[in-house]
Amino acid sequence: MTSDAHPYEYDLVVIGGGSGGLAAAKQAAKLGAKVACLDFVKPSPRGSTWGLGGTCVNVGCIPKKLMHQAGILGESFSDAKEYGWHVRNDGHNWNKMVTSIQDHIGSLNFGYRTALRDNGVTYLNAFGSFIDAHTLAATKKNGKIETMTANRILIAVGGRPSYLDVPGAEECCITSDDIFSLPEAPGRTLCVGASYISLETAGFLTALGYDTTVAIRSIPLRGFDTEIADKIVGYMERHGTKFMRDSQPCAFEKRAGGKIAVKVKNTVFGNEFETEFDTVILAVGRHAVTAGLNLGAAGVRVNPRNGKIPCVDEVTNISHIYAVGDVLDMRQELTPVAIKAGVNLVNRIFSGGSIKMDYDLVPTTVFTPIEYGCIGMSEELAIETFGDENVEIYQSYFKPLEWAVNHVEHDGVAHREDNACYAKLITNLADDERVVGFHYVGPNAGEVTQGYAVAMKMGAKKSDFDGTVGIHPTVSEEFTILSITKRSGADATKRGC
Repeated sequence: MTSDAHPYEYDLVVIGGGSGGLAAAKQAAKLGAKVACLDFVKPSPRGSTWGLGGTCVNVGCIPKKLMHQAGILGESFSDAKEYGWHVRNDGHNWNKMVTSIQDHIGSLNFGYRTALRDNGVTYLNAFGSFIDAHTLAATKKNGKIETMTANRILIAVGGRPSYLDVPGAEECCITSDDIFSLPEAPGRTLCVGASYISLETAGFLTALGYDTTVAIRSIPLRGFDTEIADKIVGYMERHGTKFMRDSQPCAFEKRAGGKIAVKVKNTVFGNEFETEFDTVILAVGRHAVTAGLNLGAAGVRVNPRNGKIPCVDEVTNISHIYAVGDVLDMRQELTPVAIKAGVNLVNRIFSGGSIKMDYDLVPTTVFTPIEYGCIGMSEELAIETFGDENVEIYQSYFKPLEWAVNHVEHDGVAHREDNACYAKLITNLADDERVVGFHYVGPNAGEVTQGYAVAMKMGAKKSDFDGTVGIHPTVSEEFTILSITKRSGADATKRGC
């Protein structure tokens, strides 16, 4: 329980009602602190807005995975028929899906508000900004400003999608802020960018039956394992998603009938061409929402390149002002990271806790049509860190048993390809083959990857994987029987289970 004596109205004010901010606010209140939480969503250029809960709940992880699931269900019609089901596919109803998803999100928004109230947290739907290091201005939608003071302040305002700085971008394009509540089906769609957000969106739109193209300026999934990124793009391309490589849109213009004319420049040869789409989705990066917070008034430093806040253990350069989540400089932009960092932080502040957030070996999953789960180092980073001679890579290609009965082909490509899935472990030979990288491509990647994250946090070695009995028949057991190394040159594909 907090014992701080101070002249301020609140022990803690949290600016931002996303995953990290809400978790921190509720935990601090449980520990006896007097807490307020400010949350305000500025509409996107298209006018989209949403309720309490932040990006993940409203325009990120939750609706993304639900639309991904909708795509998986559609692709499963082919499997069902091969298993003997009499299935009639009457196509997809975009409006029904959006309504169902938004109804679920609405229930989550209500639940978050109720949770704050039940924990005694004062909630204000207002935009918070600094007046000085202990004083905030809370500006409500009607323009009314309320001043509040706090002994400690946590910045958890997250990020928003960036727009291309080219003619017509904001007028003609939407982003992930808009797609999940889009009232009408997107039709022929261009996804601009090679980020995981772009590929995930293109993936579920293709699966839902929409003609979808991805414009890639350079390399896909920057920061992830390059080999895996190429496998994902290759799979998506074989299964219907189109890719414009070395392409950078340089202008957008609305045409009669609602079409969007897109002028595209080839980044290699410099030539330009024009094409048309019904919808253009920009997924070209995100920026921290620190503009307007007036951080200078509190003396808080930011990285001038990206607006993010440098911190040590979530503490800014001002000792009583903190930050968690996507506003942190050089940290993962992941919901569970923000939650855990926020809870650990308030435990240290208000209950004498000592646990700090460990940003190493954080597992994550990319929900592309063929999913990708990873922990730790990419192959490139492992070689750069330890040297090629000290890195061993074990690999295996395989086909899940559940896919085995489906031999349907579309345009000469098997709906369920042989050896489309992939397992890779990267070990450090100089450290008794400690596993430093885990990579899985296949169905249910998040469920497969999560458990191995525990093992790797505990320092698992290749011998630990080898000594574990797999569950048969599953895709996850592949990691307990990996024996072929990449340097051996042996064929790593499977024939049978």
